[in-house]
Amino acid sequence: MRRVIGMDIHRTFAEVVFWEDGKLRPAGRISMTRAGLEGFGRSLSKEDEVVIEATGNAMAVVRVLSPYVARVIIANPLQVKAIAHAHVKTDKIDAGVLASLRAAGFLPEIWLPDAETERLRRLVARRNQVVRHRTQIKNEVHAILHAHLIPPCPHADLFGGLGQIWLSRQVIPDDETAAIGRHLRELDRLGEDLSVLDREIAQAATGNPAVKRLLTITGVHLIVAAGLVAAIGDVRRFSDPQKLVSYIGLNPRVRQSGLGLAQHGRISKRGRAHARAMLVEAAWAAAKAPGPLRAFFLRIRARRGHQIAAVAVARKLAVLASADQGN
Repeated sequence: MRRVIGMDIHRTFAEVVFWEDGKLRPAGRISMTRAGLEGFGRSLSKEDEVVIEATGNAMAVVRVLSPYVARVIIANPLQVKAIAHAHVKTDKIDAGVLASLRAAGFLPEIWLPDAETERLRRLVARRNQVVRHRTQIKNEVHAILHAHLIPPCPHADLFGGLGQIWLSRQVIPDDETAAIGRHLRELDRLGEDLSVLDREIAQAATGNPAVKRLLTITGVHLIVAAGLVAAIGDVRRFSDPQKLVSYIGLNPRVRQSGLGLAQHGRISKRGRAHARAMLVEAAWAAAKAPGPLRAFFLRIRARRGHQIAAVAVARKLAVLASADQGN
């Protein structure tokens, strides 16, 4: 007898609903702890399937329950919502929807990375957090200077050696000077963290054949290559390069009605945000290097501006990465 178990996961508990013989049976709540999940797992059989939505701790649930059942499946929450919109929404209904969609063969699944790829994803995510924090701090320093009518720094990098010497000579209130000092010390600490993460990512990616192939593409350096491999995993799961472009969120939104021409808008920005940011970073590097990608960038920039041109190059890099990885 086939059973599908839907679990609506919260921070401290999960609502469980069983699908059996076409009927849904609520099974109450279980604790979202390792002991609670292991106890629940022991009550299941090797033929059961468990379905959960993608959350921050979904992979931990997969690791705990996988030894007890045939398969643990992670569903795409956005696609589940689009398929099974309900006016009445409760934990039991959500868990039942997951189980029913899986039983009917309509569940939109998320690809599960292996342990090595999952670790690389965590490292890349932490690096992106540090980079975003550094950018926030730099913006706060610029805001302080702007608030006191300080002209732009004449040097290329305000936070480099010459920039900091220039910064120390600016006349601003004592409390603002102290705030800038704290920001600069925090930037130094984050710079050290970033160096450590870069080394860890390089060590994790060393010897990976997919990373080596990506490094042959103009504009793609080691961190970008490792980030793409972490986000994409096995590129062969994408039957078409455009599906990879959509997965990363670089595909433009399209609107069309009747016989009218299709209107292309901004990119969707759905999917792997880390990979999208890294491809755009690689696109800017590729735009500066002589070659076909720079020529493509200049053609687009002349018609639509540099931001759209960079996104177009990033999209082309995704297609190149797909073709290169698929070989």
